[in-house]
Amino acid sequence: MKPNMQREGSTELNFHETILQQGEMISDKLNLLRFEHYPPDAAKGLRSFSLAEVAYFLGVTPSNVKKLHLEGKGPIPATSASGRRTYTATQMLELRHYLDKHGRREVKRYVPHRHGNEPLQIISVVNFKGGSGKTTTAAHLVQHLALTGHRVLAIDLDPQASLSALHGIQPELDKNPSLYEAIRYDDQRKSIREVIRHTNFPGLDIIPANLELQEYEYDTPLAMQSKSSGDGRTFFTRITDALRDVDQLYDVVVIDCPPQLGYLTLTALTASTSVLITIHPQMLDVMSMSQFLLMLGGILESIHSAGAVVRLKWFRYLVTRYEPMDGPQSQMVGFMQALFPGHMLHHPMLKSTAIADAGITNQTLFEIDPSMFVRSTFERAIGSLNAVNEEIVSLLHHAWGRR
Repeated sequence: MKPNMQREGSTELNFHETILQQGEMISDKLNLLRFEHYPPDAAKGLRSFSLAEVAYFLGVTPSNVKKLHLEGKGPIPATSASGRRTYTATQMLELRHYLDKHGRREVKRYVPHRHGNEPLQIISVVNFKGGSGKTTTAAHLVQHLALTGHRVLAIDLDPQASLSALHGIQPELDKNPSLYEAIRYDDQRKSIREVIRHTNFPGLDIIPANLELQEYEYDTPLAMQSKSSGDGRTFFTRITDALRDVDQLYDVVVIDCPPQLGYLTLTALTASTSVLITIHPQMLDVMSMSQFLLMLGGILESIHSAGAVVRLKWFRYLVTRYEPMDGPQSQMVGFMQALFPGHMLHHPMLKSTAIADAGITNQTLFEIDPSMFVRSTFERAIGSLNAVNEEIVSLLHHAWGRR
């Protein structure tokens, strides 16, 4: 049998035929699982939130939320036989607006939308090496931002579409357009408004990814060589230009970049006001990041001379999948903190079975029912996520000049 042939019964298949068949088999099975998990139409719903969770996201005490209910103010929560109160995400948003209207405005703004001259904040989440927790970080960040009252647009820029999958979108079946449609070079380019989809989180929209995004990597060098158009020579402005159509609709845009330093990543970085670099604290990952930074710096230096200007309000390294009891990991974190004391997030993202287990059903910790886990396991994981996201929110608000 030839090396590139495979016998199945009496039929020989080429390698490309085999992998296409297997890809379709996986896709069909994932679609069946999607219908099993999210009946009747395979669309993701969202669990309700406990009184304590609602109080956390609103920034008030549980007794304040309970008092509002007892006084008949704001939306009416569901109440179990044991007296446990829960709110949907939509009700939590209604409660936020009620507090913003009737609460003590001199003390706190409950609706953190942009106002005045506060610019749109665009965060790119990047890493050159896969497996650093980049997409997990981006997914929990956009959902945390939405739950805390921000208007958020998530952009999945990775053709593998993991962020899209976490929001219930299966690209090869759902046939959703990607950002490619808004940044392509031909006359079929669309407004970014046409490729935005709502998610199961109020206040969070997404631009899904698909394999078509890879076309941008092939189109850009051709456009750069074209004498009839200058579009290619200024490829780095295409996301910036596209986002102008929706500037007033969002407070924060979070871009999940592909795990390679191509034109998509460079276009995202030059559109960004901040950059989050995820890093797994092991020697090979740190060595890979070193090469990534050297390459990135060199390329950005080159396109700077072509007119690209990256004006970042901040950039930070985020330690992910961290195991505090692992000696070598702790040493690596200490090494990085000594090198970059002003550019490390203070809180790491802890490694947790809760996050991994939630991912099996394409869910995040904000979606999955906490009762599915040992309480201490869930609280440790969600506490780590919240600490990281709170720090990022603080940086965003500081960029707006807020205290």
